[in-house]
Amino acid sequence: MRVLLGAFGDPGHAFPVLALGAELVARGHDVGIETWQKWREPAEAAGMTFSAAPEYQVFPTQERPLKPYEAAVVAARVTRSFVRSFGPDVAVSDILTPAPALAAELEGVPVATVVPHVMPDLPPGFPPFSIGARLPRTRVGRAFWKQTYRAVEIGLEQGRREYNECRARLGLGPLPWTHTGLSRSLTMVGTFPQLEYRREWPSWTRVVGPLMWEPGGPVATPVEGSGPVVLVATSTSQDPSHRLLDACLEGLADEPVRVIAISAPRPAPSNAVLVSWMSYAETMPRCDLVITHGGHGTLVRALASGCPVLVCPAGGDMAENAARVDWAGVGVRLAPRFGTPGGVRLAVRRALARPGLRTRALELAGWARANPGPTAAAIELEVWASRPRAARA
Repeated sequence: MRVLLGAFGDPGHAFPVLALGAELVARGHDVGIETWQKWREPAEAAGMTFSAAPEYQVFPTQERPLKPYEAAVVAARVTRSFVRSFGPDVAVSDILTPAPALAAELEGVPVATVVPHVMPDLPPGFPPFSIGARLPRTRVGRAFWKQTYRAVEIGLEQGRREYNECRARLGLGPLPWTHTGLSRSLTMVGTFPQLEYRREWPSWTRVVGPLMWEPGGPVATPVEGSGPVVLVATSTSQDPSHRLLDACLEGLADEPVRVIAISAPRPAPSNAVLVSWMSYAETMPRCDLVITHGGHGTLVRALASGCPVLVCPAGGDMAENAARVDWAGVGVRLAPRFGTPGGVRLAVRRALARPGLRTRALELAGWARANPGPTAAAIELEVWASRPRAARA
């Protein structure tokens, strides 16, 4: 089949579709991908047909006032030409990337969605997505979150109205449901099922497992010794001042651990190795703990390597990921206000003193080896695409 993939160009969204695209090519399918120009080389090296996506700022500012859905209208018109030229049988759009989905719909192409993190569409009684609250343990807690769901519905309804205004500008009809970025034909959730709360899933969803890809790099080796290896894998986009990295280097300087971190050249304590780049896929399996802000790609890479995590969330869905890590028993979370040298030191001691975290992370690693996400997603697409066209709409 011919499959068109589209994704916003940040690594957390581009990498999962690159992983899926590479798997589809390996299975003999023709793949076209639209994402940012910076990913052209790896996409083409994997055998995909590349098209540069329109690049626009996601969140409006005074200097660049274009609202997200206004930008989506502009981008969808550009993307439509690629859809026409490539002629896909089906399209797969990232949850935050409406342009490929809109363009494909304009051309009559069935659209599936890939969610590159845990499912954001939670039913009443669950904490609102991304605030970092744990799943309630009592009837009172569930009742409380059911009440707050009314406020969540207001925001979701506003999003639906804005998206339908966008669709109207393109000549498409309105959608009757909220969470408009989720295909009601097929939505593939690219995370560990062990990180998803127990719930009744809609018939159009599949939890396929992590969709992991990386551009490669060298293995990072710690200083000689026998102490546990702690990898500091922080987000530069969410923490440009390197506050958490600095706290880790200072707080762990006198601890009996060996630290590895990505950093520009700077003075480092004697137990730390700083590198300009590394392969997480090759380095994490050699580590005992990963400290991260909680970006989903870094998180699932650590767990797929059998490595527990310490999550100090910064923004986006990171607080949600920290809550899931705590709930699933694969790591500990550290509130941002405690992301200090002392706070990191105590949290690392706590994580390393709990062998059950490692045991649970190794269980997830075993599951990932037996259930590779890109393969599961590709099979879901093949089954979906083989159905009569009416059944895919």
